[in-house]
Parts: sequence; structure tokens; C-alpha cells
Amino acid sequence: MFLPLFAAAGYEGLPMQAPTLTTVFGLPITNSMVVSACMALIIIIFAQIATRNVSLVPGAAQNFFEIIIEKLGGILEGVLGWDLMKHTFWFFASIFIFILVCNIQALMPGVGTIGYGRGSAWHSLEHVSHPWLRGANADANMTMAMALAFFMMWIYWAIKFNGSVGLVKHIFIPNAKLSRGIFLLVLPFFIFIGLIEIVSIMVRPISLTFRLYGNIYGGEAIIDQIKHMSPNMTVKTLGLLPIYTYELLVALVQALVFTLLTAVFTALICRHDSHAEKNGQEEYKH
Repeated sequence: MFLPLFAAAGYEGLPMQAPTLTTVFGLPITNSMVVSACMALIIIIFAQIATRNVSLVPGAAQNFFEIIIEKLGGILEGVLGWDLMKHTFWFFASIFIFILVCNIQALMPGVGTIGYGRGSAWHSLEHVSHPWLRGANADANMTMAMALAFFMMWIYWAIKFNGSVGLVKHIFIPNAKLSRGIFLLVLPFFIFIGLIEIVSIMVRPISLTFRLYGNIYGGEAIIDQIKHMSPNMTVKTLGLLPIYTYELLVALVQALVFTLLTAVFTALICRHDSHAEKNGQEEYKH
């Protein structure tokens, strides 16, 4: 029998796999999917409210939104350059805000502790086996979806800014001006380096997936462990305060790390310092 549960005994630990709450047309709906959809909806609503009546004297919502966009734009321009940033900023800003909001949501009260458990009465329930809330990024499926979305955009941008032939040359052919003899001499070496680069590119979605997932899941697991260490609320509070403070910093850092890593990967394949970028910057200033 399943009963609503707000506290549990016989704690078994935070499950690594997000529990399935229900199924829709045979598709399992997990608690992390529900949370990620709700967070995306909240971001969209807030963005609409903040930019609905844009004015020279911004209100609180518009001012807050503009500060985030301005600061993030300054950071990304240093990595991507102006010309590349104006084509890709929408993606990196969206991914940063989404990850940050989801990371902060994971620290809210009730995450992982409100849900359903097995037993005949509330005092005999073993543990929360089906929590209603879970950090979206504490699910490897969510972080992998974002990493694969970036990988598809990376391929699109790489072809757009280099062309198909240019992309192959970028990976396998040296850019330096070499004599024909030296070029033929070093070409096998660069082809070998290019093959290593291909492996590196293929591994990037995996590293992005588990870097974000591991940090967020680890933080939630520690918080969950402390919550079940003692029934005394004072002991729990004293134990959780420093952890929550640290995890707030982790929430911001991990959002920045994911965004900046993806931006660096994009800049490495797409960025070409040229007169076009300088002209774009001058046009923007005027």
C-alpha cells in the first residue's frame, strides 16, 4: 500500500534513477521530468513578464533580467568573440538560466522528502520510494539531453561557420603556411592528431553529462543523508546550514561550468579572428 509521506524511517539512500510517477501512452513520466517542465514554464513566464513592457527606467523584473543577460553576455563575448556570440547567445543564455534555476530548485524544502512510501500506516513506512520532487539535474537523463542538444548545435555551428570541407580541414589539415615538402611530411602526423580530436569530440557529451549530474546528485545525496541522520530538528538544521550554503555556490558554479565549457568547445571549432568581427564590434558600438 502506498501512503503520502513527509518523513521516513529505515532510510536507504537517494536513488540514482529518478522514480517513475506515471506513464502517458506507455512513456514513463519521472519526477525529474515533471520538475524540469515546471522550471522551464516558470522561466518562460518570468521572461514574458520581465520583457512585456520594456522601458528605459526598468522595473524590478526587467532590471534583474537585464543584469543576468548583460553579465553573461560580457563573459561569453570574451570566449566566443562578438561575431560568434551574436549567433549563439540565445542557446548559451537559455542553458545557463535553465541549469541555474533547476539547481536552486533542488535545494528547496520538500525535494526528495515529500512523496509516497510503502507501509500500512505513516509511522511504519520504510522510506520515500516515490518522491514527488527531485532535482532535475540529479537525473542523468536530463543532463544527457542537454549535452546531446549542445552536440547537435555544435555540429550545426561548425558546418555553418566552416562549411563541410572547411570543417574537415580544420580538424585534419594544419593552418600554417608550409612549403609543399614540409606539408607532405607533417600531414600524417596531423591526420593522427585529427583522429584523436574526433575521439575527443565524441567524448564531450559524456563528460558534460556526468560532470553536471555527479555534482548535483552528490550534493542532493549528502543533504538527504543528513536529513535522515537524526530525528532531532536542531541537529539537522545545524548540519544542513553549511551544506546548503555550499550547494548554493555549487548551483551557480556548475551552471557556469557547463555553459563556459560548451562555449569554449564552440569557439575552438568556429571562432576565426578577422576584420569581420572587428567591424561587427564597431557597428555595435556606434
